[in-house]
Amino acid sequence: MKKHILPVTLGLFGLMSGPLLAQDATTAAADAVTYATASDISYILNTLLFLIGGFLVMWMAAGFAMLEAGLVRTKNVSMQCLKNISLFSVAGIMFWLVGYNLMYEGVDGGFMGTPLPKDIPAPGDDSGDYAAASDWFFQMVFCATTASIVSGTMAERIKFWPFIIFTTILTGILYPITGSWEWGAGWLDAKGFSDFAGSTLVHSVGGWAALAGALILGARKGKYAADGRVIPLPGSSMPLATLGTFILWLGWFGFNGASQLAMGTIEDASSISRIFANTNIAAAAGVVTVVILTQILYKRMDISMALNGALAGLVSITAEPLMPNLFQAAFIGAIGGVIVVFVVPLLDKLKIDDVVGAIPVHLIAGIWGTLIVPLTNSDATYGIQLLGVVAIGAFTFIASAAIWYGLKATIGIRVSDAEEAMGLDKVEVGVEAYPEFGQGSARL
Repeated sequence: MKKHILPVTLGLFGLMSGPLLAQDATTAAADAVTYATASDISYILNTLLFLIGGFLVMWMAAGFAMLEAGLVRTKNVSMQCLKNISLFSVAGIMFWLVGYNLMYEGVDGGFMGTPLPKDIPAPGDDSGDYAAASDWFFQMVFCATTASIVSGTMAERIKFWPFIIFTTILTGILYPITGSWEWGAGWLDAKGFSDFAGSTLVHSVGGWAALAGALILGARKGKYAADGRVIPLPGSSMPLATLGTFILWLGWFGFNGASQLAMGTIEDASSISRIFANTNIAAAAGVVTVVILTQILYKRMDISMALNGALAGLVSITAEPLMPNLFQAAFIGAIGGVIVVFVVPLLDKLKIDDVVGAIPVHLIAGIWGTLIVPLTNSDATYGIQLLGVVAIGAFTFIASAAIWYGLKATIGIRVSDAEEAMGLDKVEVGVEAYPEFGQGSARL
């Protein structure tokens, strides 16, 4: 029995001393706890907003890749996938080396900042309202989005390397310069121009660059007959295009929502929620409008137009997704859908070959969304909004045209007729997306 004395004694001691030890431990823990201040919490939430918004916008790169892969023919799918992962990578490097500081550093009401690499401070030295790296990452994915717009318009006939050279200049110089005019506190911002998340600064910039390239590059062979008829060149996969559209729709919540640029207060959180609701309703209105209009005008519905109706609605609301109520947001998005239905055939009449419909969606709907901002935002004026659209459009179109002409005159920008007929997957990539659909399938 003696072998139980020590455990029992220790057990009784533990019961008696437990409350005393617990009190001491609680007191010590309370003394050791450092509670986060309001500014700390704001810093954390703001940084989290940039990071979550950033990776949602990064996911839009997958959306563009899938949308383009679905809307080009099977012989060019690998090329579009290669272009999209390449342009995103080039944009990331160029926005670090040149773009960020050119857009934000030392603009001071002027026309551009300082073209130097972005420096990310050590964590202990990272002061401000958010982490510097989170801000850089969020701004970078916007830059990449601009280049994605150009990729789809000029698909199926442009050489890979001239496109990458143009992308390098667009993401490193052209986009940051026009972005600095508003988001970098440049001259347009001083005049009162308003573009909340980039209907003009991102989407129309990409659209102007794409339009200049499409005019200089020319249409795909066989797209327009000699008698003026438009020859349909169906895409490879509507399911892929639909998946791409849904990915873009999802990513747009980061695109617009995180452009609130703060999540440290109740008002910020409410604003972000309102932005989400307006963004969603605008896209939905764009789709419904296109489905109804195509049924009325053509007696059948067009899935590719419906997909672009969603995107046009999203682009339209991007310039001001916070201030409208849901009825106003639906109206703005619906007009984006109307733009798609009428501008797509207009481009065909003008023999401007836009493979994915990026010009109606990103350029024209982007202009519409920017011009309608004063309807819901009393701080904006129609005159200044028009000035911003014209100034950014003229600079981007002229500069882009000069670059495209320079590339065309030096290294050439278009593949040969024989290479275009063969498909860029075989000619430049060397890996076909759907090899079993080709001649090789006969040997299986």
